[in-house]
Formats: sequence, C-alpha cells, structure tokens
Amino acid sequence: MHFQIPAVPHTTDPALQQQLQTLLDQKTKPVGSLGRLEALALQIGLAQGTTAPRLVQPQMLVCAADHGLAERGVSAYPSDVTWQMVENFLAGGAAVSVLARQHGLALTVVDCGVRHDFAPRPGLLVRKVAPGTQDASVAPAMTAAQCAQALAHGQAVVQSLPGNALLLGEMGIGNTSAASMLLSRLAGLAVADCTGAGTGLDAGAVQRKIGILREVLDRHAEARDPLAALAAFGGFEIATMVGAVLQAASERRVIVVDGFIASSAVLVAAALQPAVLQRCVFAHRSGERGHALMLAHLRAEPLLDLGLRLGEGSGAAMAWPLLVSACAILREMASFEAAGVS
Repeated sequence: MHFQIPAVPHTTDPALQQQLQTLLDQKTKPVGSLGRLEALALQIGLAQGTTAPRLVQPQMLVCAADHGLAERGVSAYPSDVTWQMVENFLAGGAAVSVLARQHGLALTVVDCGVRHDFAPRPGLLVRKVAPGTQDASVAPAMTAAQCAQALAHGQAVVQSLPGNALLLGEMGIGNTSAASMLLSRLAGLAVADCTGAGTGLDAGAVQRKIGILREVLDRHAEARDPLAALAAFGGFEIATMVGAVLQAASERRVIVVDGFIASSAVLVAAALQPAVLQRCVFAHRSGERGHALMLAHLRAEPLLDLGLRLGEGSGAAMAWPLLVSACAILREMASFEAAGVS
C-alpha cells in the first residue's frame, strides 16, 4: 500500500493577519492584555482563513497500539494494559472519557494494532495493521508497507469524521520509548536527553531503558529520513496519528496536540510537510523528560504546564476551552467604538 502525502496549504496571509490584529487591538481592553489568548485567536483565524473563526463538532481521536519493544521491559506496565485501557475508554471511565464528556468532544478510539480482539461497538474503529509492532531491537518496528498502511488509515479516519477541529490522543504501553527514539533521530539529540520515566520507572530502570534505546538506534543507524525512522522506531498508533495530522492539516482543521507521544507524530508530519505546524495548537508541556526538547525543536509554545504525563488526549481536552474562548473573543467582544468606550 502506498501512502500519498497530501498537500498542506500555508496559512500565511499578511492582509488577514493585519485584519485580525487590528480587530484584537480595538477590543475593549488594553492592547495585548489577553496575552497568549490573543496569539491563539490570531492562529485559529489564520488557520480557518476568517476574522470570525468558529470551532464545530470537535473530534477527539485516541489511537491505540502495542509495541514489540515492551517485551524488553521499557515500561513499568505490561502490554495487557493497552487493551484494558481501550475498554476503559469505551466504557467511559478513563480520564479522556470524562474530559471529552465535560467539553462536548466526540470521542473515537482507533485500534491501530492492539494485541487483542475487541467486540464491535459505537466509538471504536478497528484499523489494525498487525497485533503490535515487531521488537525494534531485533527488526524494524514495522515494514515500509505496514507504515504506509497505518498512515493511510489515519488519513481515511479523519476524512470520515465531521467538524473542523481534531484533538489527538493515544494509548500504547512502550510508546514513550518510540517517541524518544523518533526525537533523538529526527532532532539529532542524545537519546539519554530524550528519555524519561514513561509510566513511572525508577532511576535504575530509566538507565536500562536508555541502554536499550541506544542499542535500537544503533541497529537502525540507516533509518534517517522521517518515514524510515517512523517505520524503524514508531508504533502503529503513532503512524496512524501522522496520517491523521497530515490529512487534518490539508483540510484546514485546527489540530490540538496532546503530550509527548502525540507531539512525536507531529514531529514526523512536520518533517514531511512543515506547514502542518501552522494548524497545530500544542495543549501542554508534559512532565515526560523529552517533551520540552521536542517542543523547542518544533518552536512550539504549549498553552498549559500542569505536570501532566498521562497521554490519552487528556491534556488536549483540558486545553480545549481556551480555543473556544479565543474564538469567542474575536467574534463577540465589543470594540471601543461599538461599546462607546472612549
């Protein structure tokens, strides 16, 4: 299966940017006094190509898959937790389920490659490439064909969803290892700087994890370009998110990026199509060690810094009301002239 990278139009529009800035400056407030919210309003206005942006039918997409490398003990939890958490998402009991309900986000869980067969039910899409990736310390995590299939699945899922905003979340035991290796390879950083405790490893276990990841990076020394690195180190859920990001950006959707793993998918997508970053709102700076480095590499300013390291899309859901507020300020807040304020 061949994946065709979609064209992503730039949001750059100096005339519209000037209009939006003037509109914000004339609101009944001191210039710039709404701080980051004003920058966010400007970004969403440019992404939608309008001075009156509106976010409709927001979609929370949680991509789940298992990782062969988890067998090497890179996570504090066993792989079985992946499928059990997917059941929890669908039953409405996970953090992201609660937050999606609170904020009116439609929640779709995608089985991208979980080692478990789920009974069909609403809110679940089975787009399984294989039951988990290969152990990347032995072979590439996925073949080029599997990687292309996962990318195409992400693209097709987004095409099937309504609305103009996509929030990204994930679940996969072992996926902080995949994200750390993608960051190390694509940003040219030492893997020790990119690797943290993940689900809660102690200091000794983190050092063992770093040793394993270094070994995997050395084994796949030739995997340098974005798609080769994604196939060598990534997970089916990360590759599916890369396809989703590229498609959402090509459709001018606003993309709300969760933490370290979701950002690793954006890292790959942006290496393929840099303009995707203009449509990405980075929800928060995660407590996972490599995330600050990844955000710096992407020149991304996260909205929140709450020490979150859960994943699932929980941080994206928490940041969502800020995007709604930014649009409402542009559309509904009076200007000095309209309000008769001198």
